Amino acid sequence: MKITLTEHKKVKPDFTKLGFGKYFTDHMLVMYYHNGAWEEPEIVPYDAFAMDPCTNVLHYGQGIFEGLKAYKTPDGKITTFRPYENFNRMNRSAQRLCMPQLDVDLMVDCLKKLVEIEQDWIPTAPGTSLYIRPTMIANDKALGVHAAHDYIFFIILSPVGSYYANGLAPTKILVEDTYVRATPGGTGEAKCMGNYAASILAGEIANQKGYDQVLWLDGVERKYVEEVGSMNIVFVIDGVVVTPALVGSILPGITRKSTLEVLRKAGYKVEERRISIEEVIQAHKDGKLNEVFGTGTAAVISPVGVLNYKGVDYVINNNEMGEISRYAYDTITGIQYGRIKDEFGWIEKCN
Repeated sequence: MKITLTEHKKVKPDFTKLGFGKYFTDHMLVMYYHNGAWEEPEIVPYDAFAMDPCTNVLHYGQGIFEGLKAYKTPDGKITTFRPYENFNRMNRSAQRLCMPQLDVDLMVDCLKKLVEIEQDWIPTAPGTSLYIRPTMIANDKALGVHAAHDYIFFIILSPVGSYYANGLAPTKILVEDTYVRATPGGTGEAKCMGNYAASILAGEIANQKGYDQVLWLDGVERKYVEEVGSMNIVFVIDGVVVTPALVGSILPGITRKSTLEVLRKAGYKVEERRISIEEVIQAHKDGKLNEVFGTGTAAVISPVGVLNYKGVDYVINNNEMGEISRYAYDTITGIQYGRIKDEFGWIEKCN
């Protein structure tokens, strides 16, 4: 791997006022696909790409991405959380969009090296981390709806604070029953750009009404709960942890998977199944909807305090974070930051 270090390092931002995805490190990793093979990966100074106006990703959206984080432990070790899961998922997304496969072991090694070089950009305050964004885009310079021949893969890094401005304060979620995010046979289970573009309108409407996110229902019957705009969703009904089954239109979240593994190990009953929005609302009416929370890389665990369905606000757990969501958050972040022993083998050291 070729490494070219910058001669002009950026002034680092105030790590106490990071927000999310606003600042980027001095270097990035870039790799090009040409003539049927990936070329050598390179670490280079962070810079813009020069793109022809006809570059096909700009017209047909053949692009995928991932999101994971790096941390600095109390003893100074630099770590990442389950990177193999991310690159394996990226390959599944690539297959769905007719894009080339990545060598997962090579990508994890490249990622570790990039993070090691940029370790001074890793914030250490509670709730902060170094966000990692691997991306692959089509790079043919021609119009036409078909799989491209040339691709760019790159990784950029961003020091981040909490995804939500209010941190772990419970969010307000609007159930979307007009628009849909994905349907069976579509790209819902792939982490591709078009999925997120399709979600923006409903998200904007929800924000205008005073809600933080949209909860999507299935695209066929508008009946079954699927996921939130940037998270998978989990319900605790009468003490049982219930999350929508992965039926092909839901992103298989890595934090979702980690949360279920943590809760099962702790002895909680966990069900992965189809769950209708009516079942959720009835559980609330019966006093059995104990908790609702989202799971995702950006926020890790995000408690839901209000769920709005058909114009009615349903307050969850007195608008407070619940016992199970708190346990999941404390355990996963404890492992990520090195405060709790990693009994799952999830942590990869970068130095």
